[in-house]
Amino acid sequence: MYFFLSNLSLVDICFISTTIPKMLMNIQTQSKDISYIECFTQVYFSNTFVGMDTFLLTIMAYDRFMAICHPLNYNSIMNPKLCGLLVLLSWITMVWVSLIHILLMIQLQFSIGTEIPHFFCDLALVLKVTSSDTFLNNIFIYFMMALLAILPFTGILFSYFQIISTLIKMSSTVSKNKAFSTCGSHLIVVSLFYGSALGVYLSSAVNHSFQGNMIASVMYTVVTPMLNPL
Repeated sequence: MYFFLSNLSLVDICFISTTIPKMLMNIQTQSKDISYIECFTQVYFSNTFVGMDTFLLTIMAYDRFMAICHPLNYNSIMNPKLCGLLVLLSWITMVWVSLIHILLMIQLQFSIGTEIPHFFCDLALVLKVTSSDTFLNNIFIYFMMALLAILPFTGILFSYFQIISTLIKMSSTVSKNKAFSTCGSHLIVVSLFYGSALGVYLSSAVNHSFQGNMIASVMYTVVTPMLNPL
């Protein structure tokens, strides 16, 4: 559990470092400019770290599922080799997915002085301000959303369904409280992260209100990463 927590904290530090320093510099200098290269770099790393968050939260849910539902097999299944492999595969997946996003965006055209209604270069909003056709980009976004958001979230729900079913069968109140204490903080982070992140991208698909999206983005780009280590 602490191995995954340390990786989650590292990802959150990197994620905040991708967006917040530039925002603070813009506030200090009273300038909201960002270069073409800087914007695309921000898109790449923010996508990578957001995807890593979803993978790690899912892996942590599976880890709790194994610990509570299959305690006798936990040490043999969740061994250091498997834990390291899961994290490594997550990194490899997100590095390539983010790279494909950037390769597709390079084909788009942006005019000088384009305004992005956000405090960082968010992929969905950057695509909204281009003058090119973004059909392929949007198709890839929805496909990746299903792969990196819906499927992991379904895995988390399945893990906790099995955990709750096991807890109901327990007769010891102490064991139930111990299990809930290890899962409660994880559930809070999952709720904040997925609630705000999915709210941003789903709402941006059906309306053009950017202020609500910006407020929700603060939750998963600033608030949730600060809460994860705690």
